[in-house]
Amino acid sequence: MNGSESFAGCTGRGVRVAVIDSGVHASHPHIGGVAGGVTIGPDVDENVYTDLIGHGTAVMAAIKEKAPDAEYFAVRVFYSSLRTTVDLLLRAIEWTIANRIDVINLSLGTTNPAHRERFAPVIARALERSAILVSARDADDMPALPGILPGVIGVDLDWGCPRETYYCKATPEGLAVTASGYPRSLPGVPCAKNLHGISFAVANTTGFVAKACEGLERRSYREVCAALAANAGSKPA
Repeated sequence: MNGSESFAGCTGRGVRVAVIDSGVHASHPHIGGVAGGVTIGPDVDENVYTDLIGHGTAVMAAIKEKAPDAEYFAVRVFYSSLRTTVDLLLRAIEWTIANRIDVINLSLGTTNPAHRERFAPVIARALERSAILVSARDADDMPALPGILPGVIGVDLDWGCPRETYYCKATPEGLAVTASGYPRSLPGVPCAKNLHGISFAVANTTGFVAKACEGLERRSYREVCAALAANAGSKPA
């Protein structure tokens, strides 16, 4: 493919997508309701997952623009800032696996290499359940977990990549996807003034992953990566 829309005609129908982030404003016009959600904190609260800072809403909106017919779940681990603990993050991933989520968006990452071994068993469980993890490969130019680990679709950012497509490369850990770092546009708001960055490269990639899953009878990591590679665009010159 060269510049055309990736997975044209696919809308994510029948795919369950979880956004592990700051929750969601379900009534936002770019969201239009969600299938459910949860707050992962000292306790698990499946009645409250309202976004207090806007990041999770913007991330979900970017995914939903590409895959409007998927089912969406907001998993809140951020509250007043984009900071959480690895314990809460791992619990959030476990919740998504237990709730039969197909695609898990992680517009986040940790640069602490000490956490590598803690992610490994959770990634293994996700692979067993055909739950696809999509996560950033770097944070502030540092390798980020879990995006650099085998079994995760790791994401890089390219400002020159059109939002309607992506490109891929093979790495020793598996398939890496590069996508635009711009979110869904807001009327009257210039791109540079809107939220942007690696979080939205991950979100854009998750939209493509959801579209890829729609057309697959088996949604294993291997099958999804093959579909992404087959439908990728070319790296911008």
